[in-house]
Amino acid sequence: MSYHQPAAFRKRPVEIEAMRWTGDNTTPVIDWIVTTGVRSARWHDEGFIAIETLEGTMRATAGDWIIRGVQGEFYPCKPDIFAATYEPVGTSR
Repeated sequence: MSYHQPAAFRKRPVEIEAMRWTGDNTTPVIDWIVTTGVRSARWHDEGFIAIETLEGTMRATAGDWIIRGVQGEFYPCKPDIFAATYEPVGTSR
């Protein structure tokens, strides 16, 4: 394969864990993240959860999905991107 020209790639199928942060379930979301001991998360009075990710601190706002990736990392994902990328296990498109 030549790396000097663009080529087509497909994302490998992987299973992840995710929880949607509704704004009303802040404690369970933060508990889920911090009990792994991998990263930290904390609530801010300005209305977001700050999540320590592999790329630095990211903000999750109400409605975002919080994803636990294949390496145990956590990060927020906007609902439209989540819907376009993931489906519940056991279903097909």
